[in-house]
Amino acid sequence: MTDLSELTGDYVLDTAQTRIGFVARHTMATRVRGRFEEFEGALYLDGGHPSKSDVRLTIRTRSIQTRNSQRDDLLRAKFLGVTDHPTATFSSTRVEQTDGTKFKVTGDLGMRGVIRPVTVDVELTGTDEVTRVGFKGSVTIDRTDWGVNWNTATKIMISPSVTVEFEATAIRQP
Repeated sequence: MTDLSELTGDYVLDTAQTRIGFVARHTMATRVRGRFEEFEGALYLDGGHPSKSDVRLTIRTRSIQTRNSQRDDLLRAKFLGVTDHPTATFSSTRVEQTDGTKFKVTGDLGMRGVIRPVTVDVELTGTDEVTRVGFKGSVTIDRTDWGVNWNTATKIMISPSVTVEFEATAIRQP
């Protein structure tokens, strides 16, 4: 792997090589997996001083996919309220290197008009001659903290804990 200091620069997400997904437990017996198809993101990496790095992400909530059109329509309308809240956003406020290639990225997660802090575990997974960098990571949130709920029954049927997972590739900008 390349020396981190060589990675300093501006990057954009390669949306063709990036996956942003989630896992939620349904009826406490099965897991529902899904992903978002439309998003964009930018990063500033400071390999010499990772605490000076910065991440911005915007997800188009209507792009949610779980491979079940009825469930997707319900998630869009009742849970995410995509008409009034067309995007979910993340903006980093702090980056902390915890090990050689592992980081904790704290930032503001915005959904349904609510912004709350979260800390994402991130790992640098590789580089391609300093033009591309790969990351993977995850964070578990309580969806009800952002008002992502439909009715009382869904609080019982669907776990409030949702794990957001990603594998991302970013391309260095000239």
